[in-house]
Amino acid sequence: MMAKDEHGYPLSGADARGAEAYQQALRELRCLVGDPVASVERALAESPGFTMAHLLRAYLHLLGTEPAGIPIARAALEAADRLEADPRERGHREAVRAWVRGGWHAAGRALEDVALEHPRDLLALQVGHQIDFFTGRSRMLRDRIARALPHWEPHTPGFHALLGMHAFGLEECGDYVHAEARGRRAVELEPRDGWAWHAVAHVLEMQDRRTEGIAFLRSDVDAWSRQSFFCVHNWWHLALFHLDRGEVEEALALFDGPIHGARSQVVLDLVDASSLLWRLELMGVDVGSRWQSVADAWASLAGSGSYAFNDAHAMMAFVGAGREASLREALEAQARALAEDGDNAVFTREVGSPVARAIHAFGRGDYLETVDLLRPVREIDSRFGGSHAQRDVIDRTLLEAARRSGRLALARGLEAERSALRPESGARRAIRAVATPREAGVRVG
Repeated sequence: MMAKDEHGYPLSGADARGAEAYQQALRELRCLVGDPVASVERALAESPGFTMAHLLRAYLHLLGTEPAGIPIARAALEAADRLEADPRERGHREAVRAWVRGGWHAAGRALEDVALEHPRDLLALQVGHQIDFFTGRSRMLRDRIARALPHWEPHTPGFHALLGMHAFGLEECGDYVHAEARGRRAVELEPRDGWAWHAVAHVLEMQDRRTEGIAFLRSDVDAWSRQSFFCVHNWWHLALFHLDRGEVEEALALFDGPIHGARSQVVLDLVDASSLLWRLELMGVDVGSRWQSVADAWASLAGSGSYAFNDAHAMMAFVGAGREASLREALEAQARALAEDGDNAVFTREVGSPVARAIHAFGRGDYLETVDLLRPVREIDSRFGGSHAQRDVIDRTLLEAARRSGRLALARGLEAERSALRPESGARRAIRAVATPREAGVRVG
C-alpha cells in the first residue's frame, strides 16, 4: 500500500520509514528548527525512489538563496523526473523546474495551482509563501494562505504554521491588528514556530512598539532560538528594537553575539549582519573592524549576481570594509545578470542595481548621486523582495544622504513622513542629531 503524508496525500515511491523521515523534515521546516536537510537525506536513503523527497531536497537548497544550492536542486529535479508522480507531485516538480531556471514567479504560480487543488499541502503553501517573500508580493503572502484556511481546522497537523504565515502576510499588507492576533495564536499553539514569532515581531516593528517588541522576544528566547536555523533573523529584530530606542550598545552586543559572533557563512544571516551594521553607520556609530568579517564572508559570493536583494547587502559590506575589488566584482556580476534570462534580471534592473550603486555612492561620499539613485526606486523597492522592515534601510539611506548632501527640503519632507509613522524613534533622533566626519565625504569603512 502506498504511503501517505499526515494530510492524506499519496507519496509516490515511499516506504513507511522513508515517509516518516520525510514527515520529520516537514515538521522541522515548518518550525525552522533542527536539520531538515539531514532528515530528507534519511528519507532518500530509506526510499531512493521517493519523488517528493527528491523535490523537498531541491526546495531546501533553493530556499536559502545560496548560489551553490542551484546545482544541487537541479540534480534533485533530474532524479525526480525519472520517477513516478501523481498530479500533485507533478505540480511540485514543475515549480522546482521553473525556479532552477530562474523563474521565481512561475514557481510561485505553479505552487499556487498545487495548493488550490490540494489546500492542505503545507509544503506547497510554505514554499510558495517564501517565494512571495523573496519576490516582494505582499498580497500573495496574505492571500495564498487565506485561500487554504477554510480547509483547515485547529487540530489539523501544522495549523500553527498556516496561522503564522497568514499573520506575516497580513502584516505586510498593513492589517496589524489581525496579524498580531494570528501570530500570537500560532506561537501559543506551537512555541517553536520561529516564523510566527517573526510575524509578531514585524507587527511590533511596523507600529514602532519597541519596548513591547523587546519584551515579546525576550519572553521565551529558548523557544525561538534553540536549534533554529532562523534565529539570527529574530535576533536581528531584537537588535532593531534596541536601536530604535537609541540603545546602541545593546545592538552592538547582539551583533557581536548571536547575530554574527559565530561568523555564519549563511547568506540569509549575512543579510542581517550587513543590514544592522549599515543602520549603525547611518547613525554615525563607529562600528570598528566589524565590517571586515562580514565582507570576508560575502567575498566568495561577490561574483554570483544570482539574487539582487542579496547583492545589495553584500555591497553594504564591501563598502563598509573598503573592499574595492569585491565591490567592483559585485557590480560586474550585476551587469551580467541584467543580460540573463530569468526574473533576477528584472529584480536587478528595476531595484537591485540602483540600490547597489547608491550604496557605493554613499560610501564614497557622493550623497547627491545616492539621492538621485534611490528616489526613483523607493516606491517600487518591493519588486526585489524582502519585507517592509528590511527595505526600510533604503529609506534610511535616502534620508541620511539627503541631509548630508544639503537637500534639506527633501530631508525635512522625509523626516516628517517618517515621524508620522514612528514619532518616538530613537534612531530618527540620532540620525538628526549626530554629526560625524563622514558628512564631509569621508569613505565609510
